[in-house]
Amino acid sequence: MMPPDMPFLTRRQGVLHVEELALPELAQAFGTPCHVYSHAALCANLRAFQAALGAHPAGARARVCYAVKANSNLAILNLFARMGAGFDIVSGGELARVLAAGGDAGKVVFSGVGKRRAEIHAALVAKILCFNVESAAELERINEIAGTLGKRAPISLRVNPDVDPQTHPYIATGLKRAKFGVPIDAALALYEHAARLPHIRVEGVDCHIGSQLLDCAPFMEALERLLVLLDALEKRGIPIRHLDLGGGLGVAYRQDEVAPEISACLAPLLDRVADRNLDLIFEPGRRLTAQAGLLLTRVEYLKPGDGVNFAIVDAAMNDLLRPALYGAWHEIVAVAPKTGTPTAIYDVVGPICESGDFLGQKRALAIEPDDLLAILSTGAYGMAMSSQYNTRPRAVEIMVRGNEAHVIRQREEAADLYALERLLPTRATPVPLAGSTPDTDKNVASHAQMC
Repeated sequence: MMPPDMPFLTRRQGVLHVEELALPELAQAFGTPCHVYSHAALCANLRAFQAALGAHPAGARARVCYAVKANSNLAILNLFARMGAGFDIVSGGELARVLAAGGDAGKVVFSGVGKRRAEIHAALVAKILCFNVESAAELERINEIAGTLGKRAPISLRVNPDVDPQTHPYIATGLKRAKFGVPIDAALALYEHAARLPHIRVEGVDCHIGSQLLDCAPFMEALERLLVLLDALEKRGIPIRHLDLGGGLGVAYRQDEVAPEISACLAPLLDRVADRNLDLIFEPGRRLTAQAGLLLTRVEYLKPGDGVNFAIVDAAMNDLLRPALYGAWHEIVAVAPKTGTPTAIYDVVGPICESGDFLGQKRALAIEPDDLLAILSTGAYGMAMSSQYNTRPRAVEIMVRGNEAHVIRQREEAADLYALERLLPTRATPVPLAGSTPDTDKNVASHAQMC
């Protein structure tokens, strides 16, 4: 069974296709594991957001800023940039990616609780749209750095409205106990302080309550609390030009889940602010990319066990971390099922030396060794969260456009993983460290000789 909102994925004579290409052909050409994306799905998902905004009068002043953390491949960023999207970033590296992909810095908002000095400096030089400030200390740092550049930094405060998004605790970001944002009851005083700082320009109010929301009600609850704050700011003579309502709209990972319609979620929000002179920002990530991708993997072994059967595949938790990290569910389907193969219940696991290395548990599959499996809905937080644990090269990424397949990231080789590492010289030559003395240098050299 496949999620209903992956129309680019079809079976033809029993074989799974992405757009016009059969997955076995992709596996033969590019190997496995392999992340596969649909160009048509990515375009359709962004257009759905843009259409929902375009259909509403208040949407004319709205901007979609794609949350880069969901999937930061340059080809995807470039595609969205060409379609007019802005970007929500959480690091200096993501800013560098956006610029390398042809994105407009003037459409970038910079979120995240731990912005380093060099990152703030680079963002100011690039002239980003806005910093989403998450603490009083960060506000002071941005003011200081902007002062050294002779600039006024555009900022919003990320306000934590203490709204329960009814999602996994790890991705609930709007509660009081979350590390993110400024508590809403402290926001007014911090805005007043920000308005007095010489190198700060107050632009907006920002909020992001969590991820993978399947109910739109928490968005409206958060908005109502933000509007109270906006009214209080207006009374104090602090004009607010934009309202950033974040992202978090979920997708249907399971067959029994129903993803909310984009227009059904946005319309009430747009209605509520239609009489206000506000620009709007939305930061979808997962909703644009998750259902546009899958992870293609091959069965290496079938291993019967005591009470559990294992399907050992060549993908692992380093390729898709979500199941091990969150206990997240991804549908797993056979790419080309064979008639006559008996169905059994399997835990689909990888070769990594961790008991938590599983991609799916208790799955009914009719499979044999060397069969291909498609792990669905991996276009968000799949490759983006991948690692090289156990010295496993990260997978190739393929973009399918109609009947064409394009490599958008080459598969790593083992040598790539240790290319930046260096061996110690066979005879130690002490290198003076900052703040060291001749005596400590002798001790370092003596220790090196003993080793």
